[in-house]
Amino acid sequence: MSIRKFRPFLWFLCLFFLAGCPSKPAEHPGKKKVERPVFEHVTPANLPDLTDDESPDSLRSAVLASLGWYGRVPPDKTFAFGSGTVSCAVLRESLAHFLDLLDSGRLDRQSLAADFDVFRVRPPGAEARMLVTGYYEPVLEGSLTEDAEFKYPLYGLPDDLLIIDLERFDPERFQGQRLIGRLEKNRVVPYYTRSEIDGGKEIDRGAQKLLWLKDLVECFFLHIQGSGVVRLPDGRTLRVGYAGANGRPYTSIGKKLIEMGAVPREQMSLQAIRDYLRAHPQDRDRLMWENESYEFFRFVDKGPVGSLGRVITGGRSVASDPKFHPRGALAFLVSEKPRFDASGNVVEWTRLGRWVLNQDTGGAIKGPGRIDLFCGTGEAAEAVAGPMKQPGEMYYFIRKGLMPAQ
Repeated sequence: MSIRKFRPFLWFLCLFFLAGCPSKPAEHPGKKKVERPVFEHVTPANLPDLTDDESPDSLRSAVLASLGWYGRVPPDKTFAFGSGTVSCAVLRESLAHFLDLLDSGRLDRQSLAADFDVFRVRPPGAEARMLVTGYYEPVLEGSLTEDAEFKYPLYGLPDDLLIIDLERFDPERFQGQRLIGRLEKNRVVPYYTRSEIDGGKEIDRGAQKLLWLKDLVECFFLHIQGSGVVRLPDGRTLRVGYAGANGRPYTSIGKKLIEMGAVPREQMSLQAIRDYLRAHPQDRDRLMWENESYEFFRFVDKGPVGSLGRVITGGRSVASDPKFHPRGALAFLVSEKPRFDASGNVVEWTRLGRWVLNQDTGGAIKGPGRIDLFCGTGEAAEAVAGPMKQPGEMYYFIRKGLMPAQ
């Protein structure tokens, strides 16, 4: 991009940061102050059952992924911790000690209570419970060439998409915040919506088409999941991962279908949304375009890759909102998981108790009370992730003596 073309964007930044922007906005008279989440300290007597229902090998892999990422982050960098912050050094040392306990076979309640301060996430609201959902890595049919069977493009990151990292200008004021847009003559404007990209073909000439998919509905769900495996006609497979997004707000199609009375709330699941879209092709595009958020992809050698740039682990990695939850951190998740009959129907919900690592984010995962559990790759993982929308609790573990007063 030339300096001349970039000049309007520079003027935009100057105006944004310098033109009458107070350090603390005045509150509207009578407006209720938004309650921040609290990470409340839990005494040893009130710890939950810490029995883990997954393999220790998968836990070790997830822990090592976070430790590898922490090793590349400045020790004094801070991350959100409810209404306060915590440094990378504290998170790294806490996780390293946890790994020592795991490898020495001392991951018991007594050792954990003696060595860690435990903090329960208490979202704002009367119930103070979290909503736990699941996501997965789909396997789709695709081709490197377009034809009558494979006609739905999967786009790479467009050249005209601007990412304005506000945190680099003022880390305290804009922690974790950024703007996404494009230049339109001498103005920075929001990037194209889903309907403008898929319906209006606005980026057909300006964005690389990585490949073409067979099914538009599966393409839509790939956008929601953020990564996938694409099976080519010759049997080879390629892996694609998240490269960026258009910055538009995420809208839940499931919520729209409930509001329409098309799917009862208690029957809502990923599978129910897919079935409705396929059974009502006349409504398909309109409903999908309700979700303005649009994801772009890249080829990856290994995956799926989370927001830390590391491969995430099925059953162990979770996605959360980095405005409230510390990136890469260790936590214990308590919720429910489905049990199926021989026909694949959910017959009951059983206890889910598991050590997890906070290694991803998601367009739909906003606020302190949302956690999305990565369930793995393929149909079995989809079956578990699809119906998950269960209440839950999350407990963060920080090595004793390291956490300053919040």
